[in-house]
Amino acid sequence: MIHKTFPRRLSAPQIIALGFLGMILIGSLILSLPISCKSGRVGFLDALFTATSATCVTGLVTVDTGTTYSTFGQVIILLLIQLGGLGYMTSSTLVLLLARRTVTLRGRVLLKEAHGQYSLQGVVRLTRYALIFTFSAEAIGAFLLALRFAFVPEIGPGKATFLGVFHSVSAFCNSGFDLLGPIYGPFSSFVRFVGDLPTNLILAVLIIAGGIGFPVAMDLTNLRRHRLLLHTKVVLITTAFLLVLGTAVIAAAEWTNPGTLGRHPWHTKLLASFFQSVTPRTAGYSTISMSELHGPTMFFIGLLMFIGASPGGTGGGVKTTTVALMLAAVLAVLQNRSEAEMLGRRIPSEIVYRALAIFVLAFLWINMALLAITFTEIQALKQAGITEDLFAKLFFEILSAFGTVGLSAGITPYLTPFGKIVIILTMYVGRVGPLTAALVFLQMTPRARRTLPEDKVLIG
Repeated sequence: MIHKTFPRRLSAPQIIALGFLGMILIGSLILSLPISCKSGRVGFLDALFTATSATCVTGLVTVDTGTTYSTFGQVIILLLIQLGGLGYMTSSTLVLLLARRTVTLRGRVLLKEAHGQYSLQGVVRLTRYALIFTFSAEAIGAFLLALRFAFVPEIGPGKATFLGVFHSVSAFCNSGFDLLGPIYGPFSSFVRFVGDLPTNLILAVLIIAGGIGFPVAMDLTNLRRHRLLLHTKVVLITTAFLLVLGTAVIAAAEWTNPGTLGRHPWHTKLLASFFQSVTPRTAGYSTISMSELHGPTMFFIGLLMFIGASPGGTGGGVKTTTVALMLAAVLAVLQNRSEAEMLGRRIPSEIVYRALAIFVLAFLWINMALLAITFTEIQALKQAGITEDLFAKLFFEILSAFGTVGLSAGITPYLTPFGKIVIILTMYVGRVGPLTAALVFLQMTPRARRTLPEDKVLIG
């Protein structure tokens, strides 16, 4: 008797991970073509690095985007940022909605996984809202940025529209790509606009709007709901706390540093400190030189990058709610309570376990990636003339890649091929999520529910 075997059906995490991988590979092939470059062509590894960074909405680059890639290449990067910011499944659902096709049950399961939801209820409505909210915010941001750029002498009305669209999409999707290199020099980001209030505020609002998550935005704009969801409250409180804390710490640490804030008046120092507390929440733009930061500031910004944005949005990191849940669990232990509580609500233990798994997996990946690149990159950086704080800069780079931030201490172009591959993998894991990435390779068959004999081990 002949037994037929069929391939095992891909799980939701595997489909999402493979979707991102497919976009990255297609983008890499296109960006490596001569038509994508202003002169010559970019090597495949650099094209792969750029495509991964764009799809994973990171912003780390080995070659300057504005001076290297042609208009065609820049449009491809813009499309990758948009698709990566929305997510593979949300982008796919857009096609179905435009074609007036019904989203299948399988598609709803994938959307639930992509948005980090616990139920299938309302996932299509959330996806539709995410698409409308995204394109509306980006359109408003593009108009305001184009209007501002039109009055900048070096830019002018001719370039303002495309720059406004590109940077609006990049900011909302929490990517750090910019096209200002041909105007202000390669890898300059928004340093020229350090004291420009309109540009700083427009970009900051776009970054925060994309980073708080579509479920929060939907809850805030739901006029029929009289009370905010617990998730919304936790995200808003945590986000506000990190913004205020970040502004205060960066201002205090860099106030007299001549390489960053020291040469600016007090109001510009405050504005730059606020902007730099926003961008580590996975956006990647900078108005001060990251390579000139003091060590403590670099470490603190690294913590902000590790935390990242909020679930269901365009940002990366372990997410604000994960850190809030971990703190709630610690507080429960200190108060001798058996369950975590937040804002007068009890949190199910399985959610706390999930947060713990994300936190631990992220910690393990970051440390393994850091260990790997220290073997090759320290010597390479020394040969490139970079000799100070090498370990701290490599740590900063890894955290930026994992948090899909894009801030760099100025070492990305000098990485070896091995270092670039490690950063590429770290950006990918950071975008799909450490738990999703682990489930792709460690897909286990669920065990039947059972109760085992209880026992204890000593800890702490």
